[in-house]
Amino acid sequence: MLATGISTFSLTALLLPPVVSSAFVAENFLKTLRSPRPFHAVSFPERNRTCIAESHDDLQTDDAENILKAVQDCNNGGHVILAEKHTYTITSPMNLTGLKSIDIDIQGRLSFPADNLTYWQANSFDLQYQNATSFFILGGSDVNIYGGGEVQGHGQNWYDAYTKDKKIRRPVLFAIVGLDGGTVSDIKMRNAPFWHNVIINSTDVVYSGLDLFSTSNNGNFEKNTDGWDTYRSDRIVIENSTVTNGDDCVSFKPNSTNILVQNMQCNGTHGISVGSLGQYPARVDYVQDILVRNISMYNSSEGARIKVWPDAYAEKSQSLTGGGGRGLVRNVTYDGMFLDNVDYGITITQCYGQDDEEECFKHPSKLNIQDITFRNIRGRTNRVFSPLVGHIVCSSPETCSGIVAQNIDIRTINGSSLVTCRNVDKGLLEVECSDWSKGYNPA
Repeated sequence: MLATGISTFSLTALLLPPVVSSAFVAENFLKTLRSPRPFHAVSFPERNRTCIAESHDDLQTDDAENILKAVQDCNNGGHVILAEKHTYTITSPMNLTGLKSIDIDIQGRLSFPADNLTYWQANSFDLQYQNATSFFILGGSDVNIYGGGEVQGHGQNWYDAYTKDKKIRRPVLFAIVGLDGGTVSDIKMRNAPFWHNVIINSTDVVYSGLDLFSTSNNGNFEKNTDGWDTYRSDRIVIENSTVTNGDDCVSFKPNSTNILVQNMQCNGTHGISVGSLGQYPARVDYVQDILVRNISMYNSSEGARIKVWPDAYAEKSQSLTGGGGRGLVRNVTYDGMFLDNVDYGITITQCYGQDDEEECFKHPSKLNIQDITFRNIRGRTNRVFSPLVGHIVCSSPETCSGIVAQNIDIRTINGSSLVTCRNVDKGLLEVECSDWSKGYNPA
């Protein structure tokens, strides 16, 4: 257990350099980006009392009230323990907002059974973005979650249900909403019904040393099981973690700023993605000042990706449609990524949801992309788009600028290194550009 700092969890298999403190990295990263506000290191004041949450331990009776009581009793300076070797079964939603100066020490197992999907359809928290809901919401200030325990979402029933009904609303496993200063560290997350983590309207939060794993045990795939989604949040660090899932390893949703993602191992994912953005016509989306560094990406559809909708209606799938939004992606850097068995190594598209690129070009995106750097990316792609290893396609020359690729060594298993480059300044791209395209239709 770790009550006074961030875990020193290390992915030794990645052969990455030593990790310095999150606060130091984030502070210097943001200085480099000339952020208008410095990153404030999270403090860890002494907690003055301990509350141990009771558990029925029968895998059926709801323990939500026991957890809520322990949190209420230890709010404003306390330490809540979900005890080791105990299972806390949650069958009703928990509102854990309004927290202040509290540690939540998950040593045991927090379990969200999936035997009553109809109940959660009616009672989960509506996160008001992309049909997302959640079992619980957690927010406040100076909140630390750690303990080495497990959060279990029992996702298989949700995957099976989604295969039959694409409109079903599946809860996010771990939702932070309105947190100003805090950490989440040393937690295992298993079988998320939807995204593993979402962070909304939050600042100065560090995630470190998490182990995320969600896969299906049949042909009903674990769709939309993103590792992290950041939304309307600023000064966030995600580091030193492993993700095995069926969607984005990390996704920067609208209005995500000043974010550092480093020292990650992603397996079976859709890469580390900006977006999708521009989905809703009435909204202005922006993502800026993002640094992604030291990433290992295995068996994935993407490595580094930016995805933007065109300025016209497009249908990605029955449950994912959109287009026509406005905004900006600016100052995003991917620096240091190893790829093995991915479909595309680097991707930029302003035609998300539109399979016909020529049709997309008739309706150029109103969401501009500026000052993007792909640097020090190497590895191997598979046969899916061979002989292409990347796809950099803007909907108009006027909608993209400052897209740079440096020290890129990505090859197919046959040795090709072609990248589709359309409506971009090829002089800034140190890759083997081609006008030829196989299109873009990953998830």
